[in-house]
Amino acid sequence: MDPIHRGPEDFGHENDGFGEENSRRTQPRAPLTSDFGQQPTQQARVVQVVSGDFLLTVNPVDGSEVELCPPGEQPPVPVRRTAAERTDRERAAAPPVPPGPPAPQLPLLERQEERERLVRLLARGRSVRLTGPTGSGRTALLGAVAADCADLAPDGVVRLSGLKRTVTDLLYGLFEAVYDAPLLRPDRAVLLEKLRSIGAVVVLDDLEFGGAALDELLDATPECAFLIATTPDVPAPTADAHLEEVFLAGLGRSASVALLEQVVERPLTDDEANWAGDLWFESEGLPLRFVQAGALLRQRDMLRTDPTAYDERGYAEGRPVDDVFAKGADADGQDVPLPSLGEGAAPAALLASRLSGPARDTLHFAVALGGEVPHQAHLPALVGDTHADAALGELAGCGLLSPAGSRYRLAPGVVAQLETAGYGEDADDRARTAAQHYAWWAGHPSVTAARAVAEADAIVSAMTRLVPGGGAGQASAAVLLARSAAPAFAAGLHWSGWEKILRLGQEAARIAGEVAEEAYFHHELGVLALCNGNPDRARAELETSIGMRGALADKPGAVAGRRALALVADRSGTLPGGRTPAGEEIPAARYGEAVSPSGGTPAIPAAGPMVLPRMSEDDTALISRAVPASGTDGFDGRKAVLGGARRNLVAAGAGVVLAAVLGTVVTLGMTSSSDAQDGGSVSTEQSAGEDDSENGLPADEPADDSTPGGASSSGSPSTPGPSGSQVTPSGSGAPSSESSGPSDSPSSGRPTSGRPSSPGTPTKSPTRTPTKTPTKSATPTPTETEPTDTPTPTDTPTDPTPPGTSDSASGPSTTASASGTSAEPVVA
Repeated sequence: MDPIHRGPEDFGHENDGFGEENSRRTQPRAPLTSDFGQQPTQQARVVQVVSGDFLLTVNPVDGSEVELCPPGEQPPVPVRRTAAERTDRERAAAPPVPPGPPAPQLPLLERQEERERLVRLLARGRSVRLTGPTGSGRTALLGAVAADCADLAPDGVVRLSGLKRTVTDLLYGLFEAVYDAPLLRPDRAVLLEKLRSIGAVVVLDDLEFGGAALDELLDATPECAFLIATTPDVPAPTADAHLEEVFLAGLGRSASVALLEQVVERPLTDDEANWAGDLWFESEGLPLRFVQAGALLRQRDMLRTDPTAYDERGYAEGRPVDDVFAKGADADGQDVPLPSLGEGAAPAALLASRLSGPARDTLHFAVALGGEVPHQAHLPALVGDTHADAALGELAGCGLLSPAGSRYRLAPGVVAQLETAGYGEDADDRARTAAQHYAWWAGHPSVTAARAVAEADAIVSAMTRLVPGGGAGQASAAVLLARSAAPAFAAGLHWSGWEKILRLGQEAARIAGEVAEEAYFHHELGVLALCNGNPDRARAELETSIGMRGALADKPGAVAGRRALALVADRSGTLPGGRTPAGEEIPAARYGEAVSPSGGTPAIPAAGPMVLPRMSEDDTALISRAVPASGTDGFDGRKAVLGGARRNLVAAGAGVVLAAVLGTVVTLGMTSSSDAQDGGSVSTEQSAGEDDSENGLPADEPADDSTPGGASSSGSPSTPGPSGSQVTPSGSGAPSSESSGPSDSPSSGRPTSGRPSSPGTPTKSPTRTPTKTPTKSATPTPTETEPTDTPTPTDTPTDPTPPGTSDSASGPSTTASASGTSAEPVVA
């Protein structure tokens, strides 16, 4: 018995199964502190997404894996959302309500005519393009029109944001708004098929493209009516778009003063009314300017009043507002002047100076992130104040924020005004802080992919600020953020943001020198390109990733890359390394120049790509260059597989025939090699008869007196004339030429043969003694050579050449008979 750990037998229990029972009931606990400074391991989130006919497994560790979707893993057919589901989804996608006192509901002044016109056009199924300058109230007008058109279309009203979105993003956004298809990203064909059946009023705010891209969006959704809000600097649509143009101008002077009174929640004094008139003339009646001007007047009232007249929430303690203003002015003995006209036109810096500390810190982060305001849940961690989430309400009440989809951004023009005031001096440090926070947050197991996608713009903006910077730790922070957020974007089907963050992460890893992370980003870009239908790009990215991981001895990562690369090769019709599978395509054959055998046999010249031999009536094989067939680039891979076996059989038979032809040529060369061993050589310029000796007439030596038709009787040398004829100078000095048969020049267009002359014309050729130093002819082409002065005879006799044996060793070389008969074609 253990004296320290007492067993159950001490208390009257049996010991059987004690250890097993405790092991089943005891659950392991995570250590309270990490050992040796390492964080406790967390289980990686693996999500499977169906993209077209691919099954994408998002693996944050080794890289995503893609394969053909098995039959049992096919997703269900997308179903349309009901009206209640669409309402719930729209409510969830709306920007969060800022904490603090509710903001006053501002009326829609002088917009009734435009509102009714837009509703009439949408009811007729017409698409409208609403154009207005920034701050003209387009978003407020779109909200009112969307409420009026709620029952016009069978699929209701779909509100989308076009800010930093492409055509593909908007098409998939419309699909997700109407159809319920979790973890499904259909391919292009299925997507267009589903979009053609959608009948909805699409309210699209802050669209940033026009022209052909806008035509693509409209053509893909023929049953939808679009209400598009843009600024005048966006490219105009084409003439085929058939969009109704509505321009939104500013408010009148009376309406602007009324809007200012609604914001201040009190009547204006004479000085304030005059100041509002000057502001209207300067701002051309933009509603945003008067909302911000009303915030300036409210701050001025706060400074004029007694601080004790307000509680901690900013409300007056039940006293009339006029009494509070009068008491504050009398008690303080000072009056705050009205803002200047310049401060009213650009009020962001003055408004920010009168906000709380957390609100100003939030503005610093928003400027560092390019105008993106983090979600209010992130502000306490970023700012370092537990009550920093209330800063969002302060900024919204001052008119410094504007809604953009499911988030908030700084209002138009606010970023430039704050940067002028010095809010962008610490932008790099703020962006690095935000990147470190988002890296921890996006990689936490409790954060869903949808929540990470909602902060996609802020995450991408933080990386955009860090990647080109040269500060210490900026590139490493960007790599860490991309490594954590990329799998979440992929699982959340926000693939445009996935591509942006992968490219930024790859560049940051290259700058930081982190080769393993750079290989991961290349792998993910290859998988993304494969799923998007770009096999060439996928092959390049995957091969780069495999090479890097092979250098790092990362075996799991290299295996994942090879699997994806094999799928790319299967889809593109090529094997890894650029090879082509059987039946897909017959590449042109490449033949090198043959090596000349010993004994002076001329080598077969390189004839370039060759096709199958074609047998003529006289059993003479003609070898010609291959002409590539047209239309092979678009050959269907599946059909080619069926014809691959037949084509392989034809190619094999052609190889046998070609081998036989080449064997014949080599045999002839080996037969004539014995002639070359004795020092003789055969020239294409001269002919030999049946009774010629084994040592043929050299091409570079003159003939003696005993050779008929080869030299003059006086022993003077003979030179070959044009077209291969021998020119022998006569004794009188006049040259005489004797034709040796048909012309064997390349211009004749017909091959000649080395066969002997016909039996009906016998020729007698005496035995020619070879020279001591034979001259070998390495090229079969006829050349004009200089004759030697005198031959060197020897006393060694040679055997005559057997009848019917060709003196030519290779296909292109030709000979002519001594009697002048025409040559016949020989197998080349």
